[in-house]
Amino acid sequence: MKRLVLALLLSTSTAAFAQTKVSKKAMKALVNESLAFSARQYKGMMTAVPDSLFPRSTNKDGSLMTAKYNWWTAGFYPGSCWYLFEATGDPAFRAEAEKRQQHLLANQFRTNTHDLGFLMYCSFGNDLRLTKDTAARRILLTSSTSLIKRYKPAIGAIRSWDHAGWKCPVIIDNMMNLEMLMWAAKESGDKNFATIAVNHANTTIKNHFRDDYSSYHVIDYDTATGQVLAKKTHQGHSDASAWSRGQAWGLYGYTMMYRETKDKAYLDQARHIADYMLNHPNMPADLIPYYDYDAPEIPNAIRDASAGAVMASALLELSRYVDKTESKRYWNAGADALVSLSGETYRAKEGANNHFILMHSTGSMPGNSEIDVPLSYADYYYLEALLRYKMWTGK
Repeated sequence: MKRLVLALLLSTSTAAFAQTKVSKKAMKALVNESLAFSARQYKGMMTAVPDSLFPRSTNKDGSLMTAKYNWWTAGFYPGSCWYLFEATGDPAFRAEAEKRQQHLLANQFRTNTHDLGFLMYCSFGNDLRLTKDTAARRILLTSSTSLIKRYKPAIGAIRSWDHAGWKCPVIIDNMMNLEMLMWAAKESGDKNFATIAVNHANTTIKNHFRDDYSSYHVIDYDTATGQVLAKKTHQGHSDASAWSRGQAWGLYGYTMMYRETKDKAYLDQARHIADYMLNHPNMPADLIPYYDYDAPEIPNAIRDASAGAVMASALLELSRYVDKTESKRYWNAGADALVSLSGETYRAKEGANNHFILMHSTGSMPGNSEIDVPLSYADYYYLEALLRYKMWTGK
């Protein structure tokens, strides 16, 4: 009977959920069922992925796309396994996370990527949080030391890419790697980690955002003078458009920075970004964004479930730091996005989708890469949002 009730809930039009609050009882059932489904799906994933590789997406022929240890998304799979261990207590998920993390160890010494937060904090960070493993602590401190070597004092930001054609590109995604540095400052007592994270966040506020609080994807800087050379996109529709996952990265990053610093400027920035997204005339009723808020194909543009998952997780946290009226709005929007993601439109059928949980994410439209497919980080932030909802409602 419980499964029948839930099936009826999920089959209801998701557009309605964006406008009417789901009951607490129904939401509790949805979250618990979604976590149980995700655990079953990832049990299948464990057997499908070669031991030294990581699930990334789906190839054009429908086969599983994998990644090596140094691809920026490699940390999300063990991170998702840690979330499922947290949700279920099943030791198989802990064992899988620990096994896969052994292949990530070389990343802690890398200075040629800004993605060490994604790679190491999403994996070893959750390991440390759940197990208090001293080895994970040491690995994260080494990773943080490697990351800050990419900091450019003249700019006040951490360099993102080493791609040819850019002088010193900094992308909005880089806000997500600052959480590891804030942790490292507290854990080590070395304030330089936090100083660099704060400087990066402040430089990003100054240069990445337009007057309406939408964000450019890439800012290119002169490393000697710190001068802005160009404002571009690499994954959105155009240089002047609002790439949806980029907006979600910014929302999540500034919400996190407020948590870590209590600097009201970061809270205000997060609120402005959230309002830009939720008030946007091109935000769909089900709160799962198109790949770009300015995509010319709207309303026929493809969606990005990963942007919806990151946004949902960030909105749930943001709701905890604002006044009662805003709190209700942000919390309900995050919950409504979770309802949509948990419905049949975005959530895979059991055993399908190469064992990924969510469908319909978009990596890079301009690059014709990972179009309308599952993505490992969509699953990660979806699981995080489900657990946050459960933890913060005491359910």
